[in-house]
Amino acid sequence: MRDYAMGKTLYQKVWDAHTVGTLSDGRTQLFIGTHLIHEVTSPQAFGMLRDLGLPVKYPSRTFATIDHIVPTVNQDQPADPLAADMIDAIRKNCDDFGVTYFDLKSGKQGIVHVVGPEQGITQPGSTIACGDSHTATHGAFGAIAFGIGTTQVRDVLATQTIAMEKLKVRRIEVNGTLRPGVYAKDVTLHIIRLLGAKGGIGYAYEYAGSTLAHFSMEERMTVCNMAIEGGARCGYVNPDQTTFDFLKGRPYSPTGDAWDTAVEEWSSFASDADAEFDDIVIINAEDIEPTVTWGISPDHGISIGESIPDPATTEGDEKAVIEEALAYMKLPAGTPIKGIPIDVAFIGSCTNGRLSDFREVAKFIQGHKVADGVKAIAVPGSQITAIQCEKEGLDKIFEEAGFEWRAAGCSMCLAMNPDKLIGDQICASSSNRNFKGRQGSPTGRTVLMSPLMVAAAAVAGHIADAREIFDVNPDAAVA
Repeated sequence: MRDYAMGKTLYQKVWDAHTVGTLSDGRTQLFIGTHLIHEVTSPQAFGMLRDLGLPVKYPSRTFATIDHIVPTVNQDQPADPLAADMIDAIRKNCDDFGVTYFDLKSGKQGIVHVVGPEQGITQPGSTIACGDSHTATHGAFGAIAFGIGTTQVRDVLATQTIAMEKLKVRRIEVNGTLRPGVYAKDVTLHIIRLLGAKGGIGYAYEYAGSTLAHFSMEERMTVCNMAIEGGARCGYVNPDQTTFDFLKGRPYSPTGDAWDTAVEEWSSFASDADAEFDDIVIINAEDIEPTVTWGISPDHGISIGESIPDPATTEGDEKAVIEEALAYMKLPAGTPIKGIPIDVAFIGSCTNGRLSDFREVAKFIQGHKVADGVKAIAVPGSQITAIQCEKEGLDKIFEEAGFEWRAAGCSMCLAMNPDKLIGDQICASSSNRNFKGRQGSPTGRTVLMSPLMVAAAAVAGHIADAREIFDVNPDAAVA
């Protein structure tokens, strides 16, 4: 058996620190440091607790918000009775069980994976669980964060633990400098394209390298957010000064002497220099281009200068996959992806709905107009993000360009609120999934890309290279 006295990964350290015991079937009973809940996967879990006559074990470790079903227009009066019932249910459940709830009137509501970090609830060295697959987002802070099902939500509420099998760890290094017009979203889409939508099954992904070291926390969150789309259960970045600077002064961050103690402890969770990994992948940042999807899985990605795959040039399973995807997407095989017309443009989601995303697009979109026939919406990831954007006048810049500026929520990322595609509309989206029917219509089509690429598509009326639309020099290197 390997001696873990030296050379531990962050994953191993966090796992060890939160292990309660080993179950008879070999799984680990893992303590959950922070539990995040929303209105969709929590009602049944609370109902199970009531049926069993159980309280929430540690209510101070659970935080709730509403995001999935909440409208981005007329939020206080959702037209859908089911949405209204779910909003009432989470409010009552949090009141009855003593759980902190960031509701619509708090000024702190938003997408759960945006709210946690901006409140300082997400902290290094912790285990974080939520009934949502994109909980991996929180791994950007050096936490082990993963999505769980409704029954597991019940287990965490009742016991603050979960039964899990330990994962292998793959280190993904991205080294070098990204060219202008290439963003964190392109990095994560490139990784998924390279390793496949199932390539991470059984793994935790440690994202590292000089590119990630220079990324902001928002950029790290974008990369970790889509670890699940590559099949990994979780993804993380080792905590560093960038992490600590982001957390300092947040409402739930330690203060005074406790802050210094916390930073010292958080630092200790970073992977050791001699840590051993089950696999290592090294990627050159300069090789990454603006990346978009063409099909019905996040690993169906190509650079903006490439053509849609042609099944005639392949055979076997790959041929069948391409044929199925193109039949659904109604895209011409073997032709350039650039120039495909769009109907809708969406900037938002837990992947790309943060202040930095809107700032970056606003820098370029001034003076441009959304093309005729394109419906474009911009949806901040939280009420705090919305307030910050509006203080800086970003909302006006988007509106003057022809975007609708909406209230905070998951919006068009998924089909659980009024923001939906109609018929076979094709959407340029900054979200994380392009599955069949993902955006509300059973025949709706989604093309994933970075926020600036969404803006470029909105302005051009078709999938376009943002570097051309906004005159970004792709050959200029930036520090």
